[in-house]
Amino acid sequence: MPIFVVQEHAARKLHWDFRIEMNKTLKSWAILKEPPLQAKLKRLAIQVEDHDLSYASFEGLIPEGMYGAGKVKIWDKGKYKLIDKKSDKLVFTLNGKKMKGEYVLLKLKPNPRFKGKDNWLLFKK
Repeated sequence: MPIFVVQEHAARKLHWDFRIEMNKTLKSWAILKEPPLQAKLKRLAIQVEDHDLSYASFEGLIPEGMYGAGKVKIWDKGKYKLIDKKSDKLVFTLNGKKMKGEYVLLKLKPNPRFKGKDNWLLFKK
C-alpha cells in the first residue's frame, strides 16, 4: 500500500504539509490549519510542488535562507488506499495514528489570491 505523511511545518507561518504517494512521488498540499480528524471539518489545502519519496521521513530544521526555512516534524503518517481518482476529486482511506478513515480532496475553482496554485478542500467523510 502507498504511504501518506503529514508534516507540521513551522515556517513563516505554521502549517501542515499533507503528502500522499502517487506515481513514485509525494503529491503535496499545504494546509493552513490542523488537518481534520472529525467529519464535517473542512480545510483549505493549497497544492504545492511534488516532493521526492525520501522526504516522507524528514524531520528537522530547514536553515534560514533556504526555501521553507523552519522546523519540520512528522505529525502523522501511515498507509492509504485510493478509492477514487478524478482530475478534481480524490477519495482515499487513511490508516495513520491520528488520521483514520475515509477522506476527500476536492478541487476548487481558481482563486486569484493564490496565483498559479490549485486550491482544494480536504475533509473527512
